[in-house]
Amino acid sequence: MIVAVGHADLTAPALELVQAELRDHLDRLSDGAAGLVRAGAGVPLAFGRAARAAGRRLVVLLPTQRAVPAVLPEPDRSGAAELLMLAEEVRLLGFDPADRDARVSADERVVAAGRRVYAVWDGSPSNGTDATAHLVAFARSRGIPVEVVWPAGATRRARPADAPDTSTAQADTRPAAMPHAAARAVKGGAR
Repeated sequence: MIVAVGHADLTAPALELVQAELRDHLDRLSDGAAGLVRAGAGVPLAFGRAARAAGRRLVVLLPTQRAVPAVLPEPDRSGAAELLMLAEEVRLLGFDPADRDARVSADERVVAAGRRVYAVWDGSPSNGTDATAHLVAFARSRGIPVEVVWPAGATRRARPADAPDTSTAQADTRPAAMPHAAARAVKGGAR
């Protein structure tokens, strides 16, 4: 499987650039590997759209708590809904989506399940809120190939240095209907 990780604070124009570049990367691959992403807005949604546009299967991991789908933070809800509609398979992954450490741990499990990682990363180090550099190092330490995707003109939203990062991803503000894919949910992690 092909996994995508990346900064949660990309601007809307940057996400458009990222989606186009991810599509180009996926189109160049000769294997038929599926895309694998954790449900959410921002990079996960851009990757999901690119994977489907490239004709690839998409597997979406939905967080659960005590075997019940978890409520995602508000910024991720519409993106996750669209991803569930794009998905050919939904798997449940136990973690608390409101807990940063739990999200990072879940992302490590997703990365470990991949054969290749696309990292939407500007090269900056981990800063205690953004774990993209950590996930790149995690993948590389396990011998998983990492391709950095950072298109010219991509930018991140500005945040005051002392402001905590309370979001998991940038929201896609377009409305989305509740998907039927959730009914096809497959219990288990990203194996």
